[in-house]
Amino acid sequence: MIWLDCVGLANIGLIEEIGRIFHLHTLALEDVVNTGQRSKADFFDEHAFFVLSMIDDARTSRYEQISFFFGDKFVVTFQEREGDPFEPVRQRIRTSNPSRLRNRKADYLAYALIDAVVDSYFPIVDATGDKVDAIEDELLAAPRKQHISQLHGLRRATSLLKRTIMPLRDALTTLIRSDAPFITAETKVYFNDTLDHAIRLAETVESQRETMIGLIEMQLSLSQSRTNEIIGVLTIVSAIFIPLTFLAGIWGMNFDPASSPWNMPELLWPYGYPAALGFMAFVAISLVLFFRWRKWL
Repeated sequence: MIWLDCVGLANIGLIEEIGRIFHLHTLALEDVVNTGQRSKADFFDEHAFFVLSMIDDARTSRYEQISFFFGDKFVVTFQEREGDPFEPVRQRIRTSNPSRLRNRKADYLAYALIDAVVDSYFPIVDATGDKVDAIEDELLAAPRKQHISQLHGLRRATSLLKRTIMPLRDALTTLIRSDAPFITAETKVYFNDTLDHAIRLAETVESQRETMIGLIEMQLSLSQSRTNEIIGVLTIVSAIFIPLTFLAGIWGMNFDPASSPWNMPELLWPYGYPAALGFMAFVAISLVLFFRWRKWL
């Protein structure tokens, strides 16, 4: 049994030569070089073709397409760039102890590689969940404007992850239900475990996406509530000062009380100024008590 891992898709001639050596179907080879394929599984006379997207850089969540060809005694993988989650599989192959990778056929090696790709999504999904939980705690404590941009960024990343994982479930289901002679019933049991992982990933991503949508709505509601609270306070302050401004405007008119007894007679009172201030304070306090009675405060 042989595993041939090809890194880089620029040398079309070499890819065609590899296809001739392993009798790979030309249509499948076209899908190898045309990146951006939807996850799928195709079956030919002597081999199967499986394509999916993988994360080759966990720090930046960079995606790339990886293609698998496997038959009875070979596995050929094509990836766009260096960097993959296959090191645990390579370590198991290097060991001198008996292992299932050495004793079983190529379909089990293909399962191990595909399962490594699927499992590589879990750290990304878990990290996203931790970020969402942290933002939720901050929102409940002290909502800020940058939370909206953070949530939108995470939601876009989660939507991309969802579009990547959802077709993977159908592709794995196709592998499990196939009757190809080079996929044994025992290996299908392992593929079924990988399918369970993919389903769990899809459910977790969908749950995170719904949580983020809810947090965005909560942030908008909190912002609206805060705005309404500020507007309510300003309205009450304005309502208190409107009658006081009215009184100050009346007493600020320049009518001479010496010309007529009806012209601002309170200007001649010895306690006119304290009386005016006292009346204005009475009006303000009365309005505050009225607002509290109506439960507007």
